[in-house]
Amino acid sequence: MLGLNTSAAQINGLAEQFESAEPREILSWANRTFGETLAIVTSFQTTGIVTLHMMGEIAPATQVLTLDTGFLFPETVDLVNALEERFELNLQRIRPRQTPRQQARDYGDRLWERNPDRCCHIRKTIPLREALSAYSAWVTGLRRDQSANRANTPIISRDSRTGLIKIAPFANWSEDKIWAYLRAHDLPYNPLHDIGYPSIGCWTCTKAVNQDADSRSGRWSQRDKTECGIHIEQITKPARVGAHA
Repeated sequence: MLGLNTSAAQINGLAEQFESAEPREILSWANRTFGETLAIVTSFQTTGIVTLHMMGEIAPATQVLTLDTGFLFPETVDLVNALEERFELNLQRIRPRQTPRQQARDYGDRLWERNPDRCCHIRKTIPLREALSAYSAWVTGLRRDQSANRANTPIISRDSRTGLIKIAPFANWSEDKIWAYLRAHDLPYNPLHDIGYPSIGCWTCTKAVNQDADSRSGRWSQRDKTECGIHIEQITKPARVGAHA
């Protein structure tokens, strides 16, 4: 089985092998290869919903992990609950060690405004890293058309944070193709997508955008930030109240 000892050459070879493969083929391979040590990580956006629908036909018991930051939109919470029941998901909600109130006590109020990188690190990056320690590989909904930062997303890679194999089966799918699949299978989606939210994260840091805007432009708007840190290197360490500028 692929793991920590798998060479970069082997991983790159798999990425090339699957470059023209359909997502269903990639997900089937992932299930055969990793079995119970495979997890799907999703925030229940459009690509994640398609992933869950396909995986439900391949291996419905696959572990699904989702981050509950404490700042999710009510519409997101309702969608997660509805899809958990509809797909009979093996779902684990990953929560930070601290509640929003405890975070405000230790790091100051509205940390997401003063230092969003630190807030994301506390509420997303650390909890997910800890949750993934029980697995060998994880599936993500990254697509190359989502932003310039994601334009070179490999289908198979090694996650630099955890050392796990990271699988992006929809990397070369387009937004239009995702929506066509959702409609063809009559799948529910977050109603915020219909009112200008192409990418949906925490309500504290997500805004509606114009139709022609980059799909990630509504996240941390007016800041030089488009990623929470899960998919990029993160070196900033949280500082407690009194330690920050």
